[in-house]
Amino acid sequence: MKSIAALQAVVTAAPFDGEPSNAELDAIETEMPAILADVVLLDAQIMTIDRTPTGLDQQRIRRARRRVLAARRDLANRAATLTVSDGAA
Repeated sequence: MKSIAALQAVVTAAPFDGEPSNAELDAIETEMPAILADVVLLDAQIMTIDRTPTGLDQQRIRRARRRVLAARRDLANRAATLTVSDGAA
């Protein structure tokens, strides 16, 4: 019969310190333009929840949607560029 104490080191080998790693912080920084664009779109949509959107509101929402799409496109292009450059090496 094996002792469970021998397996405990494997289970608790990496204690969680509650802080994001450098890789996670880099990923957040890379995605920050898309995150901020999403926030701007949500703000524009929230402003019109309880009323009929005016022409200016509709323009603000369209502009925010275009900003979200552009940020996501840039993020996807950056990821594709990194994948291609990593694969060619």
